[in-house]
Amino acid sequence: MTSDGGTTGLGEPGPTVADAVKGNWVDRRAPDGLKPYLRLARLDRPIGWWLLMWPCWWSTALVAVAAGLPYPDPWHLFLFFVGAVAMRGAGSTWNDIVDRKVDAQVARTRHRPVASGQVSVKQALAFAVFQSLVGLAVVLQFNLFTILLSFASLLIVAIYPFMKRFIALPQTVFALTFAWGALVGWSATTGSLAAAPIVLYIGVWFWGLGYDTIYGHQDKADDAIIGIKSSSLFFADKTKPALVGIFGATVICAGLSAWLAGGGAMSFLGVAAFAAHLAWQVWRLDANAPDVCLMLFRSNRYAGALLFAGFALDAMLG
Repeated sequence: MTSDGGTTGLGEPGPTVADAVKGNWVDRRAPDGLKPYLRLARLDRPIGWWLLMWPCWWSTALVAVAAGLPYPDPWHLFLFFVGAVAMRGAGSTWNDIVDRKVDAQVARTRHRPVASGQVSVKQALAFAVFQSLVGLAVVLQFNLFTILLSFASLLIVAIYPFMKRFIALPQTVFALTFAWGALVGWSATTGSLAAAPIVLYIGVWFWGLGYDTIYGHQDKADDAIIGIKSSSLFFADKTKPALVGIFGATVICAGLSAWLAGGGAMSFLGVAAFAAHLAWQVWRLDANAPDVCLMLFRSNRYAGALLFAGFALDAMLG
């Protein structure tokens, strides 16, 4: 038994992962044999799929504004929710396979299922394939252009885990993948792209760079020791001014995309609320307090909800 009541050994549940939501349903209610796989899929840490889903939903709502639709397509919203959960899980599983030796050296990640030996590499690969097939089933519901566009993101997903070994700002590659929904949310309705989703994509790229920089400050001591690169180490004590610029660019792009889509007052009210939340994050940040960094990172689910509400209400009231 471990000190927190878990067990260790291949295929056994093991201890709670350090940054899991306290009292989450995986730790409390899931069968022991499934716990390592549910943790691989990050179902004990749902913020990841929220952050992957929001750009899809933003773009779905924004294209409804541009096309004069009465509301964002509910079927598309559902598909993007399922796809975000599946592909976040597949990407995280792949990341844990690639980073298993690194994760074992970092306090926050050493209890992850692959790093701790609860799941073998072969088992994890099989699970990643299963989750990817769920994602494929979702993608095949859309038009051909969106299917091809979705497949185009897979190369970035595959190479991202290796970037922290080679480039100073690996979060710039991470953000390319998490922003992809800004493109497919639009194309799922129109079968094409336009200036609005492309500008939104750039804005989401900045957003991802910002929130993942906040997240990375939890690991900066361990990362520095083992030689892993991150934007948190790169910006160091200049993180707050860097975030002012990064989140400022996010807001500018969100506002510009709303304008390009013909957005009205509600869209810009949503952008303003989103901007206020990002400003609060910068003001509240203490880069040397891991608990604060994790709280702020997780709070981006609410930031995303504010912008979606603005775009969706614009469509419904327009």
